[in-house]
Parts: sequence; structure tokens; C-alpha cells
Amino acid sequence: MTFYDWLAKQANLRPNAVALVDTASGRSFTYEEFNLRASRFARFLRKEWGLRPGERVALLAPNSTDYFEILWGCAKAGVILVCLNWRLAVPELAFILSDSTPSALITAVEFEDAARELSDLLQFKHQLTIETGYEPALSSTDPEPLTMPPRAYDDIWHILYTSGTTGRPKGVLQTFGMVFYNALNIGLPMELTSRDRTLNLLPFFHTGGLNMLTNPTLHVGGTAYIMRAFDPAQTLKLFSGEITAFFGVPAIYLFLSQHPEFEKTDLSGVRAWCVGGAPMPHPLIETYAARGIAIRQGFGMTETGPTVFVVDKENALTKLGTVGKPQMHVDVRIVGADGKEVPQGERGELLISGPGVTPGYWQAPDLTAEAIQDGWLHSGDVAEADADGYYYIVDRWKDMFISGGENVYPAEIENVLYSLPQISEAAVIGIADERWGEVGKAFIVAVEGANLSEEDVLIFCRKHLARYKVPKVIEFIDMLPRNAAGKVKKTELRK
Repeated sequence: MTFYDWLAKQANLRPNAVALVDTASGRSFTYEEFNLRASRFARFLRKEWGLRPGERVALLAPNSTDYFEILWGCAKAGVILVCLNWRLAVPELAFILSDSTPSALITAVEFEDAARELSDLLQFKHQLTIETGYEPALSSTDPEPLTMPPRAYDDIWHILYTSGTTGRPKGVLQTFGMVFYNALNIGLPMELTSRDRTLNLLPFFHTGGLNMLTNPTLHVGGTAYIMRAFDPAQTLKLFSGEITAFFGVPAIYLFLSQHPEFEKTDLSGVRAWCVGGAPMPHPLIETYAARGIAIRQGFGMTETGPTVFVVDKENALTKLGTVGKPQMHVDVRIVGADGKEVPQGERGELLISGPGVTPGYWQAPDLTAEAIQDGWLHSGDVAEADADGYYYIVDRWKDMFISGGENVYPAEIENVLYSLPQISEAAVIGIADERWGEVGKAFIVAVEGANLSEEDVLIFCRKHLARYKVPKVIEFIDMLPRNAAGKVKKTELRK
């Protein structure tokens, strides 16, 4: 199988259609303009910097249309882009750069201090600051479109490093084939077309930013609005006007629902809503359902492109908690500790296979062999399926704890906590206990002005949970630590 140049194709088929809108700068580019700018950057990489196919270019920058021009320019040049997490400290970035060994470092001006420190630590053949060097770089090359030669399915396009919550970050290889099959796996259930306008506000150093839904939008010839950083007020304003389809993480939906303009904003123009990245609390789903909005839950991983599951719109509200069914180009199994499939309704580890699964991790054959066995990716997630074929992600294996011999899944407790109206956010972890081995500790962010005590929380939990699931410790905090994708950083809570 080969991957063709979507951008060149759309520039030929829909040259005057708007491809990208940058909400921070107000700039917009048609497919013809986008293709030309990416082509010029590809020529710059080849001719001015002399980079060869397979060399790496690291990018440390916030979301912008420039970011996608660089991404597609690297594709045309055969260069691998390393998408750097700008939230990391310099030593963390240095580890990633020493692992990926890029020939060049491109940074936004706001990260120039970090760039100088990294330059002192590592050797880069070339460096460029976007605000001062990017436009001159484009102007230095021939103003002619460049069509990427067909790429093999397993050719690497970019590398996304995991957040490192279980140790050193791993460079997940992102192939052209993965991007293509994800465009199908999410584009088909969301019915994306060239008439759609999607809002993309998740950071581009995550698969959710690049592929939920920016690249799928470009695949169908729609318009991708790119937000530099999440702004609830601006997001609601865009929802009331231009946007027709949206993917977000639960934290985004939560912050939007808490904004003063939420109830006043007309959201009827957004025809498709989707969520992933973490379990969506049932009360939050019901908040949007009261507005006539059925938010469709899904599930995926950096290693899967990411889309694996999406629930159909018809059952988004009738089967609360489900992530749906496996999508068109993916296969799944649920297995027990013995590696054998568990009976329907029982819990086990979710295994994933298909053309959207990564071939592995950058320069880490041992980690690849551990994660992918006999063609199946071991997700590390506890899952179960019901009689109708709908799947439920119960929790992460590593987040589960054992209290008095019973398996306890924090996500179940968190769903109960979220149904208390005085609770804004909640997270549960297991902590050591002399009597029971482990017990639950709940971190709670109360709604501003709410009168909520530890005993109130415990009384509520005792009414809705088995005794061994009730948290033994309650701690009120101002906010939950989250990563850039909106996931709660439980490693910080454990510390």
C-alpha cells in the first residue's frame, strides 16, 4: 500500500477552498496556498539545509498554521518531524533530543531561552526561529508546488513522545499509513466532508492535536480552524458561528460548561461532538444532553493513530460509559492474565491490532517487543464488552489497586464523585494501608463557594459504592494537575 500526497491532491481538486484558519493571527490559507508554502519549506529543507530523507527535524512551537506547513513540508521532503512538548523542562527536552538526534531545531521565539540551553548541550547542524526565519526561508526557494512521491505504508512521517508518566518518554513512530487509516476510522463515524469546519485546540505534540481532527479534515477537503491555546470564551464564540464538528477531552468540555457564557451560547451549528483521552464523567455528559447535545465517547492511543473506538450517535446517551465499537480498520481482543480471551462481560486487558497500530518505538526494540506481541498491541487498559458488542474502558491496569483482596478501579469511584453537584473535579488513587493493603484516596476540587465537607463526600460514597470502594482519605485541593492533553497526572498526586 502507498500513501499519496493529500495536500497536492486537494490543491488540484479544491484550490480555492480554505484549508487552514489560524485563530490567533487571523490568517487563512487555501489548499493551493497551503500546498505551495509546504512545498517551499520542503525545498528549503533539501536545498538550503541539505537534509536527506530519514533525517530528523525537531519542532518546539505552539499550535499555528505554520506548524502544519512544517509537518507537510517534512512529508514532501522525506524528513521525519519530532514534535516537542513545550511544557517540558530543558533536561526533559534534552533527553528526547539526544534520543531522536535531529539535524535541526525549529523553535518559536517564546522558547528561545530553552533553545539556547539545548544548543549548548547538543549539536544541531541548523536552527531556525519561526517568527524571524520562517517566512525568509520560504521566500528563498522556488515558488512552485511540489508533489510528494508515494510513501510506503510503514514510512515514518513524525515521532510523538509519550508523556513519560511511567518513566522515560518513548518515541512513538507515526507512519503515513497510521495517519491515513485514522482519517478513515474517525472520519467515517463522524461523517466528515468538505463542508465541515473543525476546531483544533489540543496541542500538536499530541496525536489528538494532529489527528483529531486536523489531518482527517484535510483528507476530506474541509477547513481546519487552529487555536493557539484553549480559550473557553473564544471557543464558545466559534461554536456559535463557524464550527460544525469538534473533538475534545473531558477537561475541555468541563471548562466550557463552567464558563458564564455556556448557557447563553447557541451550539446548534455543531453537528458532531466527540470526546476521548480520558473517561467522560456521566454528570458532564448529562449537562450537555440537557442542551440537546449527544457527546460521542471514543478511545485511542498515540500508538494507534489514535482512533480505535467511537460510539454511534444513537447510543451515545443510552449506553453511558461506553466507548463504542471497534471502527472499520481495527481489531480488538480482551484477554486475561493467561493471555486467553475472557468470556463476554468479564474484564481483561485490551489488545489492539490493525493498520493503524504503530510499528514500534524509536530506537527501542526491547520496548517494542514488550508492547507488541504476535501482532497485537498491549494497551495496558482494563476493558470489558457487553452483549451488544459495546466496549467499556474500566481503567488503566497501573491505576487499579487491590483493597482487602478486591480489585478497585478509580474511574468507577470518580464517576460517583462527579455526580455530587458540589464537586468540580475529582481523582482517586490507591495508597498503602496496614490493614487492607491499599485503600482509596480522593483528591477533590470543590465548586467555588460550595459548602462541602469530607464527611459529606464519604456519606455520599457509602450510598453509591461498595464498602471496599469508598475512599478512606479525602483531600481538597485547588486544581488537579493535568498534562497538555487534559489527562490528570496521577503520578504527581501519588508523590
